Amino acid sequence: MSTPLSSPVRRPARVAYATCRGVDDVETLPVLAAFARLGVSAEAVLWDDPAADWAGYDLVLIRSVWDYILQRDAFLAWARRTAALTRLANPVPVLERNTDKTYLRELAAAGVPVVPTRWVAPGDELPALDWPEVVVKPTVSSGARDTVRTADHAEALAHVGALTAAGRTAMVQPYLAMVEDEGETSLLYLGGEFSHAVRRGPMLGGGFADVPREPEADQLALAERVLDAVAERSELLYARVDLVRTPDGAPVLIELELTEPRLFLGLHPAGPDRLAAAALRLLPGNTRPPVDVSRA
Repeated sequence: MSTPLSSPVRRPARVAYATCRGVDDVETLPVLAAFARLGVSAEAVLWDDPAADWAGYDLVLIRSVWDYILQRDAFLAWARRTAALTRLANPVPVLERNTDKTYLRELAAAGVPVVPTRWVAPGDELPALDWPEVVVKPTVSSGARDTVRTADHAEALAHVGALTAAGRTAMVQPYLAMVEDEGETSLLYLGGEFSHAVRRGPMLGGGFADVPREPEADQLALAERVLDAVAERSELLYARVDLVRTPDGAPVLIELELTEPRLFLGLHPAGPDRLAAAALRLLPGNTRPPVDVSRA
């Protein structure tokens, strides 16, 4: 008579919330608590911690890795190594493109309306500027780091020259004054579905507090169009589509954040639970029914 084999003990799922040193990420604890409510063990881990056992996690959630702008090559190399060991969200091909803002040029070529931009790589001639006021920044940046807003074209071109002399690609855009009243509209998608939207104040020149916003139909339509241009849309755990309006009132894309954006989860009561529920669907061997993030 044969002895039946014992069933293996299934351990609780484990998730790493990838972050970096010296950050004030107010979304960390609420997201970890949301995972705990789903019976998932989740913890914050420094992405560059040499002692981290990435293979021991079922999912690595890329979140506040905000220092990658100082070491993009090292960050992407880490992401590739980690993706060979476990599931990474968002996936590596997305991170490779989205950590350099030249992705905007690709979206514009695909027909997505984007804020007009002039790109200046090392060795390129300085562009002619005909916008009254401009914003100059490097294509690998976060927040307003190394960003200049000025009506002085000589100052703008000097900043472009400094960036390219340092081996960086610069981008020059018109400053859209309507953001001082209208603000930016950030549309947040979790698990491929629209979750909530936020009105954000301008990062340059003061502003107002971030508050919830109901997006208008043309903004929702553009956000869908933007995401449809992403080959890996079905694999995106989160996305933030940042829109502004041009002087004629039309919405245009200013940034598509797919790497480490703030998701403004604190401005939506169900935000952390929606993110955790959507992440749960990515876990290997997950046999639970799909989670309706609109009801989470």
